[in-house]
Amino acid sequence: MLKRAPVTKAILIIIAIVYVPEFFIPQQMFEAFALVRGTLARHEYWRLVTAMFLHAPPLEESWGWLHWAANSWAILQVGALYEVLFGSKRFTLVYFVSGICASIASSMHINGFGVGASGAVFGILGALVLSVWRSPQYRHQPWTRSLIGQLLFWIAFNLYFGYRVKVIDNVAHVGGLVAGLILGFIPHRVPPPSPSSTVIDVQPYDEGGSF
Repeated sequence: MLKRAPVTKAILIIIAIVYVPEFFIPQQMFEAFALVRGTLARHEYWRLVTAMFLHAPPLEESWGWLHWAANSWAILQVGALYEVLFGSKRFTLVYFVSGICASIASSMHINGFGVGASGAVFGILGALVLSVWRSPQYRHQPWTRSLIGQLLFWIAFNLYFGYRVKVIDNVAHVGGLVAGLILGFIPHRVPPPSPSSTVIDVQPYDEGGSF
């Protein structure tokens, strides 16, 4: 599916590349690029985007690997699906707007550093639910109800999981989800690809880190 999802592929590559320096200089990476409380008041706006490409340090946190791996797997599954169904431009808009909204929400309450791509993933989940449900081309397909049901289940499960595990930034998740739901109402200016040419394969998303 990645052959038809070039933006998703590029995001995954960047996240993997950025993760390498975290083996050696995690503190410096976080101090320069992670979210901090009052990011907007400090006018450090680049953090709203750069934090989306950082994850828990692999050597300093016991769940660091899981945070990176879970978010990367979610982007691969949900991001690629959205991009194939609705196009690269629409996916890029939803991913980054949702991620930035998640970062803004997170920066208003976090203590310490905030990192992770799952706010953007929640945005894609929300947008995918409404985009498929509203699409004249997809909403009557036999797989539509099953897909939407799976997406709603994993949204609810991960919000509950984030509520129970204090290290997870659920405020970022909610911020990204709300942004994605709103963006899901954007009309389709260009008809999406034919359902007959699309393979639907949704895997579970299990949160593994800060957000």
